[in-house]
Amino acid sequence: MSLIDGLSIQISQMLLVLVSAPLLTGLVRRVKARLLRRQGPPLLQPYRDLIRLVRKEAVIAESASWLFRIVPYIVFAATWVAAALVPTFATGLLFSWSADLIVIIALLGSARFFLALAGMDVGTSFGGIGSSREAMIATLAEPALIMIVFTIALVAGSTQLSTVANAMLAGVGLRVSLGMALIALIIVAIAENGRIPVDNPATHLELTMVHEAMVLEYSGRHLALIELASSIKLLLYASLIACIFVPWGLAPAGAPLHVHLIGVAVYAAKLGVAGILLALFETMIAKMRVFRVPDLLGAALMLGFLGTLLRFVSRSL
Repeated sequence: MSLIDGLSIQISQMLLVLVSAPLLTGLVRRVKARLLRRQGPPLLQPYRDLIRLVRKEAVIAESASWLFRIVPYIVFAATWVAAALVPTFATGLLFSWSADLIVIIALLGSARFFLALAGMDVGTSFGGIGSSREAMIATLAEPALIMIVFTIALVAGSTQLSTVANAMLAGVGLRVSLGMALIALIIVAIAENGRIPVDNPATHLELTMVHEAMVLEYSGRHLALIELASSIKLLLYASLIACIFVPWGLAPAGAPLHVHLIGVAVYAAKLGVAGILLALFETMIAKMRVFRVPDLLGAALMLGFLGTLLRFVSRSL
């Protein structure tokens, strides 16, 4: 594959991630509304909301520092780069050497760190509550994610996503450790994206909100970037689960154009299934109390740890 072809496919993946993220959010909202027998917002409503926010003026508090102004751009850039590194419709891309699970965790952790700082920067009580709760969730979500990475690396022999996807396609078989890692990754994805039962992104209740509390002071183009980054993060975890555990349909390196187009169609189908399952899950379960969240993430940590321990034991026998 020539440099021009590789660069074109890599840019196509970056644009696909950017364009598809609001559509996945709109699909989840639409399906949830239909399951509750409501009409719900249109499928393209997230795009309209982003355009409306971009057109509005950004109102900034007098007590906000320079950090408050640049955090939306940092969060958006870090999240977009992390999502663009995950193979969506093809493997062996131009920057696949950097598509490492550890790098993705570091990028997401950096975005979370700066967003928590921005929540505390203005000095409001809501921002401080949201930042403290985000830090509490991160202290359990990140170790669980690291243990999941260890389990996958022991199975695939690498933390590079293209290598992991190819190893899964080669046929590793049904493994209990992978099942534990999958359940743990789903729990972490729900917590990281602030979805039910951890948080409800559709409400602004002071006693329960986490992510929304940190961004209450943002408006205009700054809020648009944060909302878009939130949608990209949801798509990132859906793409990560699909790449690792459902890698079928990924176009190999050097494949012709029609194979890549098939990969795009399969990826769209995976996102559709993920959005429908997420909406169905959130409709069937109630939101839990904030101080019950550590129990849920503790279960994910234990599942990741048991999966890693099981791989060590099986390899030593």
